[in-house]
Amino acid sequence: MNKKDLYVIYGSQPQKMIKELLNSINLASQLDSGMNIALKPNLVLARPSNEGATTSPLIVEGIIQYLREHNLKSISIMEGSWVGDKTSIAYQVCGYEEISRKYNIPLIDLQRDSFREIPVGDMSLKVCNQALDVDYLINIPVLKAHCQTLFTCALKNLKGCIPNSEKRRYHSLGLHKPIAYLSSALKVDLNIVDALNGDLTFEEGGNPVQMDRIIIGQDPVLVDSYCSSLIGYTKEDIPYLKLAEELGVGQTDLNQAHIREYGIEEKKCSSFTPSRLVARLTKRVEASDACSACYGSLVHALKRLDENGLLNSINTKILIGQGYKGQLIDGLGIGNCTSKCTSHLQGCPPSAVQIVKFLEDNQ
Repeated sequence: MNKKDLYVIYGSQPQKMIKELLNSINLASQLDSGMNIALKPNLVLARPSNEGATTSPLIVEGIIQYLREHNLKSISIMEGSWVGDKTSIAYQVCGYEEISRKYNIPLIDLQRDSFREIPVGDMSLKVCNQALDVDYLINIPVLKAHCQTLFTCALKNLKGCIPNSEKRRYHSLGLHKPIAYLSSALKVDLNIVDALNGDLTFEEGGNPVQMDRIIIGQDPVLVDSYCSSLIGYTKEDIPYLKLAEELGVGQTDLNQAHIREYGIEEKKCSSFTPSRLVARLTKRVEASDACSACYGSLVHALKRLDENGLLNSINTKILIGQGYKGQLIDGLGIGNCTSKCTSHLQGCPPSAVQIVKFLEDNQ
């Protein structure tokens, strides 16, 4: 595995999926049995992962099982929830106390940790000592929207590794510059993205969109560039991506990425209850056996169009799903299964960025 590699797996069994991906990249070969390995999920607040804000404990448990199976025993979980919430409560509500008891793994509350200052360019950043001192840091963010930065994933998840006073300062600085600079101050060895059902609009959850995938990459900038496209944003929409690239943290050019996909045959429409917002966005959508990976991309694209005031100008029905295979039908088809529609967008699944452009071009 190198920094240009991105691994994507689809499915609805997170533990099985993550272990398959870790075997695919042969993670154990990159680790020494004496290493101090830390897992950094996103537990920004105390809400269960099915609400779209926090990292699934099933993914974290699958990682732990893989590491233990390869005789890697020095493992910890570390997080610092946002200001106003207690990490200890998030660990409890999100299912991490149970993991800790089951595998005898310490839960580190970075809100209680000391810190040291790391100079980066014209800034000095406070970073928690325990995050800096691990031998191998696995970053496990949630792919979701954010009310201020539009998008949050690998780079922004590192905010959990700074003291609360620093979190407040980041907001006063506009977030983008300090987020980019933090990615230079704190080295991440592997990024494992929970893209199962991240929130559509807000980092606190409440409007989850089922996308049923996990993504792995070493380069957090490349990971974020790819993931932002999945929910309808380009790298130009997220200023901290370009800033991090200029600092040498990684690259944003997806044309240079080597994307490997697994579990294509596992993609299917899983049962879930859409929020009112999702129901409103999809009022012109006619789905027939649509897989969650494709449908999730469509929902994010419709949200981006709604934000730009263009959603109500779409008067043609939008068709999506395996039930339309081979059917000659009027409408805008999303994905390979709708290739016989009047107009259709290829992809299995297409990204939200691609869907946004397609729907804009066909108004």
